[in-house]
This record gives sequence, C-alpha cells and structure tokens, in this order.
Amino acid sequence: MGKAIVREKAKVREFTPVDVKNIRARTGMSQNEFALAFGISVSTLRHWERGDRTPQGPALVLLNVVAKEPKAVLKALSH
Repeated sequence: MGKAIVREKAKVREFTPVDVKNIRARTGMSQNEFALAFGISVSTLRHWERGDRTPQGPALVLLNVVAKEPKAVLKALSH
C-alpha cells in the first residue's frame, strides 16, 4: 500500500498598503537607485510615491519585504 499524500491549503496573505516614498527614504536611495536596485521603472516608482497608482501583486509583496528587510533583499538580488 502507498502512503497517503496530505496537502495543506495554502495560506492566503493580505498585504497592507505601503508608503513607497517612506520605504525608499529609509533605504537612503534616490528614486533612480531604488528603481534600478529593485527592478522597478522610475516612472512607476514616481506614480506610486505621488499616489497616482498603488502597487499590486508581486510588486506589493516585494515592497512589504523591502520595508521589513531591505538589506536581505539587496543581498539576495546582488550578483
């Protein structure tokens, strides 16, 4: 007899809105540096900071992680 496979439901996380300008300011980076470091277009970053648009999906997840552990994210993204 084979073993039964038990699968747990994925936990759904809801990410809170973020203050993109504050997150960037805490990293000490300019808009250009922040955009380049995290793969975001400068134009999109500016829209987020002005509040014209809000980050969604993976971008929102990334910004939540950067807000909590910016050095770890930068280390993980470094080549």
